[in-house]
Amino acid sequence: MFIYEVDEEITLKFLDSNNAESLFQLTDTSRDSLREWLAWVDNTTTVADSKEFINSTLKNYDEKKGMTTGIFYKGALAGVAGFNNFNWRNRIASIGYWLGANYQGLGIMTRATSGLIDYAFHTLEMNRVEIRAAYENKQSRAIPERLGFVKEGQIRQAEWLYDHYVDHVIYGMLSSEWESRNL
Repeated sequence: MFIYEVDEEITLKFLDSNNAESLFQLTDTSRDSLREWLAWVDNTTTVADSKEFINSTLKNYDEKKGMTTGIFYKGALAGVAGFNNFNWRNRIASIGYWLGANYQGLGIMTRATSGLIDYAFHTLEMNRVEIRAAYENKQSRAIPERLGFVKEGQIRQAEWLYDHYVDHVIYGMLSSEWESRNL
């Protein structure tokens, strides 16, 4: 079982079937805020859907394709963050994340993402970490900007969200940049 202590309040750990109910409740109570930027929300209608998601994340980890964790804030499941995919050949990890509505604005995601970046560079020995966010999603874009990522470009109509396309902004951080930032 993967457990990573980010700080005294935040722990990243693998979700398992015991977390399906709390994950579904977090999704369900945050549905309106999540739906604005995440295309999967309408397809999550039961605890079984959350359990299926958890099982798929564990399978992706076993296959070394990605790594998804629950964000636990003061012991409660607050959101999900992890590496949506790994490019092992080029040593690149892509981070994705979301927080429940009641946990936004507390600095949780910045700290959780910083922990993921440390893990990517120090443990996984990645050379590059990427974060993509919808152009209009200012809250999500604030995370890489706050952490010193370089805005590398904009991808037009990168994602279909229910009834329209959204552009993505791509941010990058190199291992050497992260290390020099944290000296």
